[in-house]
Amino acid sequence: MSTPEFDLLLKNVRVVRPHGNVVHDADIAVKDGKVAKIAPGLGVQRAKAVYDGKGRLAFPGVVDAHMHSGIYSPLEEDAVSESKAAAMGGVTSSLNYFRTGQYYLNKGGPYAKFFPEVLKLAKNRFHVDYGFHLAPMDRKHIEELPMLIDKHGVASFKIFMFYGSHGLHGASDSQRQFLMIGDDERYDVAHFEFIMRGLQAARERFPERAHQISLSLHCETAEIMTAYTKLVEKDKSLKGLAAYSASRPQHSEGLAVFTAAYLANETALPNINLLHLSSRKAVQAAMMMSEVFPHIDFKREVTIGHLVLDVNSKAAELAKVNPPIRPREDVEFLWEALLAGELDWVVSDHACCRHETKVPKRYFGNIWMAKSGFGGTEYLLPALVSEGTKRGMGYNHMARVLSWNPAQRYGLNRKGDLAEGFDADIAIVDPAKTWTIAAKDSPSTQGYTPFEGLEMSARVDATFLRGHKVYEDCQVLGKPRGQYLHRPTA
Repeated sequence: MSTPEFDLLLKNVRVVRPHGNVVHDADIAVKDGKVAKIAPGLGVQRAKAVYDGKGRLAFPGVVDAHMHSGIYSPLEEDAVSESKAAAMGGVTSSLNYFRTGQYYLNKGGPYAKFFPEVLKLAKNRFHVDYGFHLAPMDRKHIEELPMLIDKHGVASFKIFMFYGSHGLHGASDSQRQFLMIGDDERYDVAHFEFIMRGLQAARERFPERAHQISLSLHCETAEIMTAYTKLVEKDKSLKGLAAYSASRPQHSEGLAVFTAAYLANETALPNINLLHLSSRKAVQAAMMMSEVFPHIDFKREVTIGHLVLDVNSKAAELAKVNPPIRPREDVEFLWEALLAGELDWVVSDHACCRHETKVPKRYFGNIWMAKSGFGGTEYLLPALVSEGTKRGMGYNHMARVLSWNPAQRYGLNRKGDLAEGFDADIAIVDPAKTWTIAAKDSPSTQGYTPFEGLEMSARVDATFLRGHKVYEDCQVLGKPRGQYLHRPTA
């Protein structure tokens, strides 16, 4: 009896690829963690194990390119529980923003000392493959960019534009203390410029990797937010999410996009990612800058929260996030932009903030005292399929914005597609299974979700990471097998 040539055979699936406009009926054969063959009618005797897809969709594993682990809980705890939530949502690659300063590890200092500790805490704890984006907070960090790229495989970096006068949750007069930077440091527009110059110099040192080395920006303007927050806090006609949106107005995003784009042009840094655009004004500003500076490759990101929730959400302060959840007209504009191909990828911006941390009981109903951020990686794929299908979005387009586009930008060259030689990262989706989101069903330790009670029309039934089934039937399976993604990957 001959030895089977494949480790796993997924039979009877409808293969969703990020290219074209067709879904193919086929089988997927896996060998050594990679896709070995995709074709109809592959014999079950050719594989050691067989999984019956029962005609369901096989999506490429989702690349959730905007997550946070270790903000509100220790990294070693978040890595386990929140990567379980990711697996539940068909996510197989988790890219996490990280920085020095308060929250995260609550430490300052050079990344040469800081980042190895991050990697040590994360090792053998993620249930999906994982990587990190890092934020240069001071001059020393800018000097360390080549080392982070070459030694640690960090290919993407971040600027929090609003940290000039704001912390995570509101206006602050103690930014150096919050960011844990020296008295001679300023986290301002000049620092942003020097980050760009430093990153472009690093790209020039590594020309073979340069096309997948990029800078991401959280675009909000600190001075506008500070002034408007004071106005809105005095205006008793505004409450809840509507008040928070007004305190961080849409033109604050647009102005920050203009600033970021001009600096990118000035510093000749071509790879710019504009994160979690939340409003019409932000997207329009981003599109205008693409026309003004056509030599800059702007990528535009949107979150599933900003596509699904609006200021009238029953979740109230539980849906507080930066930038804010917006009025319905902004939500509808984001969908128009996404369907028109003007937004490049969809992410969760997952940041597990447990209920007792999010809003202490004595502050229930007070949007100003709630902390910012919430989880949602487990709903990213089902929510996009559910909402996108209603709006005529094709499955192939969904695969592009959930998997292929972020994988290509962030240097995950074995991720994002179902094709021979790619990692066998696969999400099996039933596109006709109605269910209702309930936080109690999630492995996240958050304990609530702003998406509570929303009805979905699609569900992830199983998730495969490099050919290993890590999730099925509402259960995460086995020990953590996620690997660190040293980027750009081969």
